[in-house]
Amino acid sequence: MFAKVFLNAKEEREILQGFPWVFDNEISHFKHRADEKSEWKNETLAECSVPDGSAVEVCTKAGGFLGTGILNKKSKIAVRLISSEHADKVFEDISDFWEKRILAAYNHRQLYYSDTDSYRLVFGEADLIPGFICERFCSEEGKVFLVVQFLAMACDVFRDEILKALKKVCKPDGIFEKDDEAVREKEGLPLTSGWLDGKNFDTKITILENEVRLCVDVEGGQKTGYFLDQKFNREQIKRFCHGKKVLDTFTHTGAFGLNAFKAGAREVTSVDISEEAVAMVNNNIKLNKAEKVMKAVCADVFDLLKKYEADGEKFDVIILDPPAFTKSAKNIQKAYGGYKEINLRAMRLLNEGGILVTCSCSHFFDSNTFYDMIVHAAMDSHKRVQILEKRGAGPDHPLLAGYPKSEYLKCAICVVR
Repeated sequence: MFAKVFLNAKEEREILQGFPWVFDNEISHFKHRADEKSEWKNETLAECSVPDGSAVEVCTKAGGFLGTGILNKKSKIAVRLISSEHADKVFEDISDFWEKRILAAYNHRQLYYSDTDSYRLVFGEADLIPGFICERFCSEEGKVFLVVQFLAMACDVFRDEILKALKKVCKPDGIFEKDDEAVREKEGLPLTSGWLDGKNFDTKITILENEVRLCVDVEGGQKTGYFLDQKFNREQIKRFCHGKKVLDTFTHTGAFGLNAFKAGAREVTSVDISEEAVAMVNNNIKLNKAEKVMKAVCADVFDLLKKYEADGEKFDVIILDPPAFTKSAKNIQKAYGGYKEINLRAMRLLNEGGILVTCSCSHFFDSNTFYDMIVHAAMDSHKRVQILEKRGAGPDHPLLAGYPKSEYLKCAICVVR
C-alpha cells in the first residue's frame, strides 16, 4: 500500500504547472496503513512513520491525485515527483519504467549529437529522473565512459535499475560514480566516488569537442569534470575570433580559449584562479599545439581586470564565464555586484566594436536580472551595448516547463561601442 501525502490548501498550483518538488512546509498531513486490513492513519510530517525512500502519492488538500514521488523527511524537498501516474502503475515493472526514461533521454540526444560526441545524457528533473545526472564522454579512441551522480534519495533508491538501464541503452566501457557532492549529505546519503563494477580506467579522458582536444579529469575536475553545456556557445564564438586578441576568463579547462585559437585568433590569454585548472589548461594548450598563440595565467579575474585597465591593455574579444556567484536567493544583490563589476571592466577593456561574451550559470540569477545587469554595467562603463544573441545551455540540458531551475545558463554575445 502506498502512503498518501496531502498538501496544504492551494499548494498544488506549481505542481500542476510541472514543478517536480514538494517542500516540507507545503505538506498538511500523511495518510497511510500498514496493509489492506489495517485502518488508515493520519500523521503530520513530524509524526510520519513512513520510511524515507518510500514511494508516496501526492494529493491536493481535497484529495485530488497529483503524482507519485519518493519521500525523504531528512530533506527540505520532502517529496520529489517521479511520475504523474498512480504508484501501482509505476511499480508494475520498475525496471522497465526507468529503462524507458533513460531511452527517451538517449533518443533526444541522438537528434543533436553523434556517437563520437560527449554530452549530458540525463539532466535530472528536466529528464524526469529527479536528482540524477549522467554525462557521456567519448574518448578520442572511441571508448564511452559515463559519469553518474545520484544527488537525491529519489534516484538513489533506484540506482540498480538506473545503472542497469544505462548499461543496456548506452553500452559504456566504464561508469564512474562521482557522488562526493555535499548535497548528498543534505539528503542523508553517504559520499562516495570511484569506478563501478570493479573496472578501473584512467580518470583523465581526452575528448574531441568542436575539433578541439580536451583532457577531462572526471575525478579531480569541477562537478563531473567538464562543463558540456557550453559546447554550442564555444562553437559560436569562433566567428568573432579570427585574427583577434582574445581574453578568456574563469577558463577552467581553456575550452573557450582553444575554440578561439581554432578560429585563427592571433593571441589568446586564458585565466583561472586555480593552479590545478591552469595546469590542465597548459596541458590542453600542448594537446592542440597552441603554444605560439595561447597562454594560461593563474590569477584572480577581478584583480587582473583592474590591472589590465590600469595598464591600458585592450582586447578584441572577452569571454566571461564565471562560476555561480550565488547559490541562494538571499545573495542575489551581492552576486549582482560581482557580475556587474566584471562586465563593466570587460566593457572598458574592449576595443571599439569589440565582442563581449558574458555568461551566468546561477539559476537564482534569472534571465531578467542578468540582462538588467548588462544594461547597468554599460551605463557605468559609459558604453553602448548591442546584444547580438541571447543563448543558453545546449539541447542536452533541456528546460522542463514549470521548473525554472532547469533554465540556469545565460550566455549573451554583445558588441560594445
